[in-house]
Amino acid sequence: MNGGETWSSWYNQPTGQFYHVTTDNRFPYWVYGSQQESGSAGTASRSDTGEITFHDWHVVGVFEYGYIAVDPLDSNVLYGSWLTRTKQDIFEVAQVTPEPFRTGQYRYTRTLPVVFSPLNPHALYFGTNVLFKTTDAGNSWEAISPDLTRKSYDLPKNLGVFAAYDPEKGKHRGVIYAVAPSFKEEGTIWAGTDDGLIQLTRDGGKTWTDVTPPQLVPWSKVSILEASHFDAGTAYAAINSFRLDDLRAHIYRTRDFGKTWTEITKGIPAGGASNVVREDAVRKGLLFAGTEGAVYVSFDDGENWQPLQLNLPHTSMRDLAIHGDDLVVGTHGRSFWILDDITPLRQMSAEVAAAKVHLFAPQTAVRFRWNRATDTPLPPEEPAGKNPPDGAIIDYYLASAASGPVTIEILDANNHLVRKYASTDKPLDMTKIATENPIPMYWVRHEQILSGEAGMHRFVWDVRNPQPESLTHEYPISAIVHNTPRYPLGAFAMPGAYTVKLTVDGKTHTQPLTVKMDPRIKSSLADLHKQFVMESASVSGMNESYELLSRVRSVRAQMKERTEKAGKSAVGEKIAALDKVLAELEGAPVPGFAGVPPGSKQRENLSTLNQHFGAMLAVADSADAVPTTQADAAFKELGNELTRCLAQWQHYRDYEIVELNADLKKAGLAPIDPKEPPKEAPAEDAGGDDEP
Repeated sequence: MNGGETWSSWYNQPTGQFYHVTTDNRFPYWVYGSQQESGSAGTASRSDTGEITFHDWHVVGVFEYGYIAVDPLDSNVLYGSWLTRTKQDIFEVAQVTPEPFRTGQYRYTRTLPVVFSPLNPHALYFGTNVLFKTTDAGNSWEAISPDLTRKSYDLPKNLGVFAAYDPEKGKHRGVIYAVAPSFKEEGTIWAGTDDGLIQLTRDGGKTWTDVTPPQLVPWSKVSILEASHFDAGTAYAAINSFRLDDLRAHIYRTRDFGKTWTEITKGIPAGGASNVVREDAVRKGLLFAGTEGAVYVSFDDGENWQPLQLNLPHTSMRDLAIHGDDLVVGTHGRSFWILDDITPLRQMSAEVAAAKVHLFAPQTAVRFRWNRATDTPLPPEEPAGKNPPDGAIIDYYLASAASGPVTIEILDANNHLVRKYASTDKPLDMTKIATENPIPMYWVRHEQILSGEAGMHRFVWDVRNPQPESLTHEYPISAIVHNTPRYPLGAFAMPGAYTVKLTVDGKTHTQPLTVKMDPRIKSSLADLHKQFVMESASVSGMNESYELLSRVRSVRAQMKERTEKAGKSAVGEKIAALDKVLAELEGAPVPGFAGVPPGSKQRENLSTLNQHFGAMLAVADSADAVPTTQADAAFKELGNELTRCLAQWQHYRDYEIVELNADLKKAGLAPIDPKEPPKEAPAEDAGGDDEP
């Protein structure tokens, strides 16, 4: 782009052109789609390495264009238009089409629907101009419908000279373009064609009824049919009339098995033909729609729509999928997008909109490690998608700006405070961090400060206890990616029940929160509790050594002031003697891996204790498992050393300093106050070592 001065990969543009989008049942779940001209793609919705990169996506052996259907009983197996069955683990792509070679008996298009029944996980449907069904993974097929398309049609005037190229001269052109098996009745299936018909069977295909809305004319394309999750007689249809030079959205709803239809597009402006409509599986009446330019949401079963565009690029929204609490978008030109956690949309109501303050009930949070990478990080110009927030998502709404501090508290099942955030919290000095740190600041996660401004707010608790007081902080280069937090982190919270308490202008609002483990972790709760105990005790060891170190440094600073006045007197000699032993107690951090010089046998001091408790915290936090026996033994040694150092400090405080103060008084000098806070916190290194 600049005459050859710099170069980048040509894969750095998120321009995938997807026709449909679907997800599987893994954790983290995967997103799949087939592209225009570029084959098919599957990608993890969340990565174990902090961001979603080429390590987390691959081709999936499905022909470009069309649908991908994931076997609900085995996410390793995919089916695609032009019927293939792919085993992802060995990349085996089997041809399982009901017509091994084309005989002219059936008509095809590039985007033929391939859809599993939501009620019978063995039943897979495939549409040509007839509907096929298999229950044995495509090894045998049964046609369960006649030709469901129009027998004849009038050619629209806008075809112009292309009318002469119609091979059927106005007959037998269409194919089934959308299939929607019912979520409530196994035998009920909706089928829509690309020539403007909607057909319905309620007996598994034995009989079919034309239930087409009277507004549909030939060359109207039934782009998506959506069967209701709540009522067998309700369905939604997104009609694309692009080929008729009609760029308006056309979305229809029936509540009586297609006997009558209502067009529901109020609030969707003209200029973007409709491609998709989907119904939320949790909240009845919550609908999502995609057009040629935007995504929309309706809270009243389609009676009214409003934009849900947020930061989405304005492009062709071809398909939508709802996976758990996420809304997934497949675009034709800007790849996949995910709106994480739509639970606030499910809770929206007139009462919520009228409230001065509202705390939404949070979704179940997953204790997930945001980054397990130990390899050299990818350069920043490599393409990468963002992970979802790593923690508990907390949404709240303020009708107007708060007059005082806003706080969020996380309480455990025993009502003990786990974490507290406030709008008055001071952010880290990023200028200072950038000066002290040898890494570019675009890697760094900027600290989130709770907002008290009017509007909708999303805050994330990282499912950890408060960070420890540490002499050193770092952004470890060996595992750094975009959005890297500042280490050390606090102890992981245990899975279980919590309460979120929001306080605004003196009034509190609470909601329950459940934290569960990453389902891939098989450690028992007992083992996780042992890990939690070691992490928490390591944090306590860091905090206690840091506090003691602050006291020692404060006393030494005070003694230095007294020395300047005492000179070489007897009291000056006492100050010097006490300062010597306190200097040994204070110590200094030790450079090198984990702060241990090779062959070192030196005793711990407060500085190395803070450092080594930090190392123990990292060891305990390295895996969601019970700490090793070696870690237990090392931790006990550190505990003994902390007890010894504490006893030393108490002796100096209660005896040596008391005696020195008596001498200082005789000399007319101010006493030493061991409780006086230091003028500055213990010096810290912003870090950046490539060692953990």
